Amino acid sequence: MDTGSDEQGAAALGSRAPEFIKASRPLHLSWQVGVFVVGLAVVAAGIVMLPLPGPGWLVIFGGMAIWATEFVWAQLVLRWTKRKVTEAAQKALDPRVRRRNIILTAVGLVIVAVLVGIYLWKFGMVMPWKINE
Repeated sequence: MDTGSDEQGAAALGSRAPEFIKASRPLHLSWQVGVFVVGLAVVAAGIVMLPLPGPGWLVIFGGMAIWATEFVWAQLVLRWTKRKVTEAAQKALDPRVRRRNIILTAVGLVIVAVLVGIYLWKFGMVMPWKINE
């Protein structure tokens, strides 16, 4: 049993602000408000990008990482997320799961190709510059 990593993990939680900022309560509070506002702006931009073009989830996790520099709750959320992503990646590397995913992807592509072929056979393909209004 390695408890050293747990103790290190618990010690790593908390503010990563410079010591001179942590020494002054008003300065540290201002620092926390600034980190929160910047993180909130980044998370909000990521939420806007979810339905629009852009790396929405990546930006949201970036905002969470900004919050994690100052807030324990964000650090815990990021640790949980990293753990779940690692577990999912390990499951995805399982040969049976990979084989199943490849088969499902191939079947899905065949279905899409057949549907596109049926559509083109029934309606043909008209280029946008040849559309008669």
